[in-house]
Amino acid sequence: MSASVINKISSFFDKNYQTPSWLSHKLSRRKLLKSAAGATAISAMPTFAFSQNEKGKLLGALTTDPWLTLNAVLEHLLPESNSGPSAKELHVVIYLYNVVYQQPTDENEIEFIYKGVGWLNGFTKNQLQKNFIELTTAEKETMLRGISGSTAGENWLNNLLGYVFEAMLSPPIYGGNPEGKGWEWLEHQAGFPLPKAGQRYFELPKRSVASDKSASNVIPSKDLLASNKSQKIKGSNKA
Repeated sequence: MSASVINKISSFFDKNYQTPSWLSHKLSRRKLLKSAAGATAISAMPTFAFSQNEKGKLLGALTTDPWLTLNAVLEHLLPESNSGPSAKELHVVIYLYNVVYQQPTDENEIEFIYKGVGWLNGFTKNQLQKNFIELTTAEKETMLRGISGSTAGENWLNNLLGYVFEAMLSPPIYGGNPEGKGWEWLEHQAGFPLPKAGQRYFELPKRSVASDKSASNVIPSKDLLASNKSQKIKGSNKA
């Protein structure tokens, strides 16, 4: 479903909505995370993920829609509790902001995320005459359960839930999981080495392809053995 098509969709309950192929692929990869989804804005900015200018943009963005509502939805999906870190503690909205503005994210997905905010507020205004952020916790729960009964609503919530888990499990350099709080809660040992700024996957040059074998387009190996010249092992014809 392209941006031009989704612009014609008026609400989560529009019968013309069809799950787009990009989302079908994403959701099929997230079945395991979806099974864990039953577990039912920002005071400290991570210095590693954004420049000072970007921090200012994010702080400003969180005061208006669509980010004001997105943050409220994320914090409702993973609220503060005694059982584990919340979306706020995991900086999920920062992670999602990074996904939208820094990573190579499909424009159709970004459009769907943003459109969902308008559809959600349209639904809550119709039902309760208030925007989502003005609702009580119980009202928010009722409204989100209401949109989950539609294909578009279920897709929108599942997509956001996927980012909740990504923020929880990804290295802090991507904007979420500050100080590895998600890993600590899950007793997860992260792999090494962890990426640094400038070495995140979306910042790396493309690997060489048949049509372009220039040295500048190849990611240099950090394998120590890769840079050593082959040496004859005494008493053997093997290098």
